[in-house]
Amino acid sequence: MQITTPYIKLDSFLKAENAVSSGGEAKMMIAEGYITVNGEVELRRGRKLYPGDLVVYGKRKFTIESA
Repeated sequence: MQITTPYIKLDSFLKAENAVSSGGEAKMMIAEGYITVNGEVELRRGRKLYPGDLVVYGKRKFTIESA
């Protein structure tokens, strides 16, 4: 995904990529440890993602890119 801002929050990213259907679902998936960022489980939905970060959710992989 390409972003035009310096960063994007993890929950907003998941919604923008249609990996989840709502903010509530994003919150639950993050809290239950289903999301990794750069190879580490991330439990903070407000985690800031920057270009170069790798987000993995199940079998889906997303790389943050600068626009």
